[in-house]
Amino acid sequence: MFASWYNHELADRFHAARPFPHILFDPLILPTEAEKVVASYPSFTEAETIGVGFESVNEHRKIQITDYVAFPDPVKRLADALASPEFISQLETLTGINNLLWDENLVGGGIHQTASSGLLDVHVDFNLLERRQMFRRLNLLIYLNPVWDESWGGMLELWDANVSNCHLRVTPGLGNAVLFETSDISFHGVTAVQCPEGVTRKSFAAYYYTAEAPPSYTGRAHSTVFKARPNERMKRYVQMPVESIKNGINRSLHHAKTGIKKKLGLSRLT
Repeated sequence: MFASWYNHELADRFHAARPFPHILFDPLILPTEAEKVVASYPSFTEAETIGVGFESVNEHRKIQITDYVAFPDPVKRLADALASPEFISQLETLTGINNLLWDENLVGGGIHQTASSGLLDVHVDFNLLERRQMFRRLNLLIYLNPVWDESWGGMLELWDANVSNCHLRVTPGLGNAVLFETSDISFHGVTAVQCPEGVTRKSFAAYYYTAEAPPSYTGRAHSTVFKARPNERMKRYVQMPVESIKNGINRSLHHAKTGIKKKLGLSRLT
């Protein structure tokens, strides 16, 4: 499944990388294996019926499928390989993070597809799976695009803690991957996708956790935190604040509706 990706020199490169620990594999998956995986991916239209779609200011025309049962067999083999004790042991040696855990529910991970005009703005990810008390420690993003022109956008970007300087842009080519340490400063995003109709940006995302909190943990759990790029003034000062207000109103209405249902003893309120 995997190319000869692991060697002991990678640990030094991972920890020395800026703006936060990361490493690029080119490739991680053998091309023949990557081709099997991408050939098995559902079309974007099919994925819409299986997975979850995102349509917001910060995340647009993106579908994710997290249900292992719904994966085609080549994707199941990829997920199994990423969850194997051997692979996880190598990740521990590379990153220095011990007792890594695989999330078999693939919360937020699995099959990702983004269509033309889609985007994923700069953000840091949620830091805790609260129901399971698992702390997010590593992101592994594997790209599965046999052809990808840089003019199509869709580049992975790694930004500094202030989202003022982009340190790395990665073309999502076939079988290459980026591994990075997840923290409150691991800001990353995807530039707007402008691929031809009928083409989608394909990837597989795997996240690793520990039961122990990382040294940087502040005691505060948070969901995804988006920030605008330096040139995104309209998004920073208008679009994101408006969306935040709308989301706050929706949450308040949901809580109010739930409270009324409990008081009235209703199982359903429309």
